[in-house]
Amino acid sequence: MASRRAPIAGRYTAEEVALAARNRGMPLEALRHELTPPGLHYLLIHFDIPPADAGTWRLRLHGSFKNSLSLGLEEIRRLPSTTLRVTLECAGNGRGQLAPRYPSVPWLEEGVSTADWTGVPLAVLLEKASPREAAKEIVFHGADRGFDAGVEHHFARSLALAEAMRHEVLVAYEMNGAPLPPQHGAPLRLVVPRWYGMASVKWLQAIEAIDRPFDGFQQARGYHFRRRADEQGEPCTHMRVNSLMAPPGIPDFYTRRRVVDAGEVALAGRAWSGSAPVARVEWSVDGSWQDAVLEPARDLCWRGWRAVWTATPGEHELACRATDEAGNVQPLDAPWDLSGFGNNGAQRVHVTVRP
Repeated sequence: MASRRAPIAGRYTAEEVALAARNRGMPLEALRHELTPPGLHYLLIHFDIPPADAGTWRLRLHGSFKNSLSLGLEEIRRLPSTTLRVTLECAGNGRGQLAPRYPSVPWLEEGVSTADWTGVPLAVLLEKASPREAAKEIVFHGADRGFDAGVEHHFARSLALAEAMRHEVLVAYEMNGAPLPPQHGAPLRLVVPRWYGMASVKWLQAIEAIDRPFDGFQQARGYHFRRRADEQGEPCTHMRVNSLMAPPGIPDFYTRRRVVDAGEVALAGRAWSGSAPVARVEWSVDGSWQDAVLEPARDLCWRGWRAVWTATPGEHELACRATDEAGNVQPLDAPWDLSGFGNNGAQRVHVTVRP
């Protein structure tokens, strides 16, 4: 088993700063938009953005299929398509808040966004290729390649065949009505709603049907919930129930601490869950909780919420938490995970209210 980096405490390392510079989060003020503009959408690139020529790109379907396929982008665009509004969240969102923390991209709360993805339902391609009876998993191979924990590999992930056949899983070629930007997987990427973002493989170049569990690094070793380094852990799959508020007022440049004027202050934010629709959002001032007003629900993306706070002069802490229809409640404190995955602890916003 490949060794992983040990959690660390203290100042951020030069490597963490470099990763943060190339893997940006969504500014939290963008929570005002249900649809995140592409330039504000959170971004995680494991290795490098690979060279990609849309004119010559081919998507291969091979392995345990009755029909092997090789399709160009224009051939794929001629197939039945759909557009879905989908919220994606990085499994490591919130990692930077844990102590000790796992040395990787030091997300705070900004590793989540929502976009309109247009593409071919994956099921359409799988039906054309016709999986054999022995096929158990579908593997998605990206063009990006590098090392992780000393192991050289292309980024690749798999889904069980039944999961891959869900109608909302897409092979996407457009984002918010325009061709995919290079950093978001152009010319083709997978979009797997409800799952953490690692499942939505970018720069998709091959789809393989196999008759066994996929043992690629990012599937078998990476992206597992672990409390200790010596355990296999549980795979990261569906997004945990979570919520955020757009920080009110205006910020201090360096600390990002918020300043508002006394009186009525409009609060707004978004809540999401990969397990079930969001049913409730609560917000608090200094630990006193009350229900927010929910906007109409959408199936695969976050749900808006709003409230009005009558702010009084002084120092205050705002927070929010969500509950989904399956009864999952967002915890107040970050759940411990060795790699910093799945942190859905309640957001806390410190606010100075001036007279």
